[in-house]
Amino acid sequence: MQEQSNLWDQPDLLGSGNLPAPASTPRPAPPAPSAAPAPVTVSLPSLSALAARGLPSSPERLLILDTETTALTPAEGQCIEVGGVLFHVPSRSVLSQISFLLPATSNDAEPVNGIAAAVTRLPQPWQASLTCFEAMAGNADALLAHNAAFDRQWFGHGPLPLLGKPWICSMEDIRWPAERRLRATPSVTDLALAYGVPVWAAHRALTDCTYLAQVLERCSDLEALLQAALEPKRLYRACLSYAERHRAKAAGFRWNQPVSNAWSRRLSEREAEALPFRVQPVEPDDGNAADAPYQEGQLAPLPRTA
Repeated sequence: MQEQSNLWDQPDLLGSGNLPAPASTPRPAPPAPSAAPAPVTVSLPSLSALAARGLPSSPERLLILDTETTALTPAEGQCIEVGGVLFHVPSRSVLSQISFLLPATSNDAEPVNGIAAAVTRLPQPWQASLTCFEAMAGNADALLAHNAAFDRQWFGHGPLPLLGKPWICSMEDIRWPAERRLRATPSVTDLALAYGVPVWAAHRALTDCTYLAQVLERCSDLEALLQAALEPKRLYRACLSYAERHRAKAAGFRWNQPVSNAWSRRLSEREAEALPFRVQPVEPDDGNAADAPYQEGQLAPLPRTA
């Protein structure tokens, strides 16, 4: 078959139709764009790939809880709302849930949580709700909260009882799978969206608990994630120069929080040993109570995020 001429060839409108068209000068190929530098990432070891000998077992029941408050610390304000979801890990099921307000005279955080102090004083059986919440906590093997350091500080103040169960922080303690492309310390909203959970509201206690429960429902490796989260952890500071600070940030370390003038993160001993750079445990005498190694009941609260 005869090859057809290129339909996109245009005739020479200015020259003689009998003259051959001048040979086109080939254009030089544009330079190849320089490849962007690959991001520096650090993957902490996966517990599911390791023997679990000697490590805590995965809890069967979790009490997912959240609080709304009038301030950042009990010294400045009070808790005005508690939400809780009792979650069964093996079946990925919600067993029970509750939310209730606690009476308050004022709420400086109303622009954040949207709870008017006058509403908290309306008649409602909050004492009975608190009793139910305590029963749910008693039935749980562990407590889970997002930024648990913030939430746990309110228990043992006012009408809220101390909760003598292990705490798991879904922001600090759980190493979410890398394929979810989350920050080392994700917000509840980021976590929900990464797992395909619709986000329709924020900053109410039961709403945040529901988001977390629906995230856990979608975790195929939930038992391994929870088991790793329960490993004993302490604060470490990264031993890196200023020029290498990006390596600490990529590994989830935070600057100046909670350790002043340092990149720090709570890690298990196993995780610390797996890092590609040297880290140093933060000792109690470093001059800041928040810098102390993690002990049960001693967590430095972080500012609240959605």
